[in-house]
Amino acid sequence: QEERVLEDLEMSLARRETETFFHERPKTGNLYLEDALLRSYLKTHLPPKVLEEVSRDLERFGNRLLSEVSPLAWDCEANPPTLRQFSAWGQRVDHIVTCPAWRRMKEIAAEEGLVAEAYERRFSNWSRLHQAVKLYLFSSFSGSFSCPLAMTDGAAKVIESLGIPGSLKNAFDHLTCRDPKKFWTSGQWMTERAGGSDVANGTETVARKQPDGTYRLYGFKWFTSAADSDVALTLARVADAGGQVKQGSSGLSLFFLRARDEEGKLNGIQVQRLKDKLGTRQMATAELWLNGAKAELISAEGRGVASISNMLNITRIHNAVHAVASMRRMLSLSREYARRRVAFGKLLKDHPLHMQTLARMEVQTRGAFLLVMDIVRLLGLTETNQASEQDQLLLRLLIPLAKLYTGKQASAVVVEAMESFGGQGYMEDTGLPVIVRDALVLSIWEGTKNILSLDVLRSLTKSQGQAMAVFFSATQ
Repeated sequence: QEERVLEDLEMSLARRETETFFHERPKTGNLYLEDALLRSYLKTHLPPKVLEEVSRDLERFGNRLLSEVSPLAWDCEANPPTLRQFSAWGQRVDHIVTCPAWRRMKEIAAEEGLVAEAYERRFSNWSRLHQAVKLYLFSSFSGSFSCPLAMTDGAAKVIESLGIPGSLKNAFDHLTCRDPKKFWTSGQWMTERAGGSDVANGTETVARKQPDGTYRLYGFKWFTSAADSDVALTLARVADAGGQVKQGSSGLSLFFLRARDEEGKLNGIQVQRLKDKLGTRQMATAELWLNGAKAELISAEGRGVASISNMLNITRIHNAVHAVASMRRMLSLSREYARRRVAFGKLLKDHPLHMQTLARMEVQTRGAFLLVMDIVRLLGLTETNQASEQDQLLLRLLIPLAKLYTGKQASAVVVEAMESFGGQGYMEDTGLPVIVRDALVLSIWEGTKNILSLDVLRSLTKSQGQAMAVFFSATQ
């Protein structure tokens, strides 16, 4: 009997000993209020009246991210899109099924003006900065919805650069509106099986002109991000009367198309399959077969690559904003964890080597943030006709550079931050691996480092070295 009592006591003690320690989940508050660098940057650059209104909006938005958007992002990750190709009666429907949380993200994006803000220009040249900061706060909570917003912004920019022709006025209004019921998102369907970054030689899609002046597109699009978007811009080669097309970049033209017709049926589009990706699994990326998709030629014939450059500039800036946001998000969580986690008898924040690691990541993140925000500032000046020739040269040079470096930095910083959590950082239910996976694509989207390096060289060559001179002057 005495032995039994002792055994029971030992078991009880063992249970108590194994249950005395639990990891405490790191929590962050309002990201705007907690980001001292962001608030300092805005205070330094924005006029006082603009700062007051923008700060009020950002504080409100920061609270909304915590209360509403963050839970939606988890739902998007847990419920990725699926493809239903046939109806119960055997009809081909190719319906991409997205979760309610993804659709709610679209509504919130419209309500918050995450695209509209840049085109309303209620703060003149500072409107772009206001938009970029909201995207910076939104990106790491967005469940990858920042990707369709990047392409939507890019499409709106292309249409605006064309002077918003009458045939595209309705589309522009939908892309830049704040009404969730009217808001459209856009895709950019460039990549084909033979293409990748080699758009000039890899694009095989053919456009055949119709008697009414529209075109029918025939081809296979290999990667189409946010394939559930309402509209898209895409490249194709116009066939002449004999059915022949011109090869190379001078044979490419830019087209606008609606994904569905007035009856809600797909516009000559078949969804072949959804891509099985490492990250950004919340978003539908598909292979599309264009089999007579009705489209409108919106560039001069053979000037598609030149016309699409405006879209690429915008999406590359979005990519850089997202990269910095990913770094900041992981670093904020890592820093908060260091205040809570005890190891070797003291908090992680009291271990010099651990804090040195966090400090190195902080330097990387701050440098990337300042670079990206200065690019956005220059973009705002350019869009409101306030930029000097030097500003424009610098902007053209910095966009590919920023996309290149921030994409690589994000991959390194988020992995380092994950390591700072030890084994917990590797656990799916902490939510940390999602941030890591989603950040890895940022060095690939909108051009790999080698493609971007060549783009920088083209910028230097085209400006006959003036861009480099402006760069050195600006950094001294």
